[in-house]
Amino acid sequence: MQSAADEFAENGYERASLNRILERSGMGKSSFYYYFEDKADLFATLVEGSVADLFESAGRFDVASLSADAFWSACEDYYRAIIAAASADDRSVALGWMFYRLRAEGAESGPTERIVEAARAWVGGFILRGQALGVVRTDLPDGLLVDCMMGIVEAIDRWVVTNWSEIGEAARRRMASEHVDLVRRVLSP
Repeated sequence: MQSAADEFAENGYERASLNRILERSGMGKSSFYYYFEDKADLFATLVEGSVADLFESAGRFDVASLSADAFWSACEDYYRAIIAAASADDRSVALGWMFYRLRAEGAESGPTERIVEAARAWVGGFILRGQALGVVRTDLPDGLLVDCMMGIVEAIDRWVVTNWSEIGEAARRRMASEHVDLVRRVLSP
C-alpha cells in the first residue's frame, strides 16, 4: 500500500504505473490480481484505508448515540477532530485531492464510485437519525436531502483538499463551525 501511495502521490492517478507499483513493492502480477481487480480497485482501497485511518485518529462518531440537543455540536466536535487528524498526516489530504480531481474529470465510476456509494449510505443514516430526533427536516424527500448533503459535503471537501496548504491554523479552527453550520442551515427544519 505504501508503494501505491508513493506512486499515486508522485504521478497522480492517470500516470501512476501499476508496473512501477509492483516493482517497488516486490509483488508479482498474479499476487496483485488475487487481491485487487485493477488499478482503480487499488486506488479505491488506498483511499478507503486513508479515510479509515483518519476516522480512527479522530475517534468514534456514533450517529445512533446522538441526542437532539447535541446533534450539531457533536458534528462540529467530530469535524474538529478530523481536521486535527488531517493536520497531523497530510497523506489523507493528498489522496483526497486526487480523489476529487478524478471526480471533477468525470471519472465518477471506477476508482471513486464505491467510496461515494458508501458515503451516500452513511449520509442516509445520518439524515434518518436527525429526522428521528427532530433536528433534520422532513418536508422534502429523503433522497433529495441526501443529494443536497452529498453535494455540500463534496464541495466542502474538494475546497479543503485543494486549498489545504493555504489554510492557516486559525482558519482551520473555524472550519468546523462554519462548514457544519452550512450543512445545518440546509437540513434543519
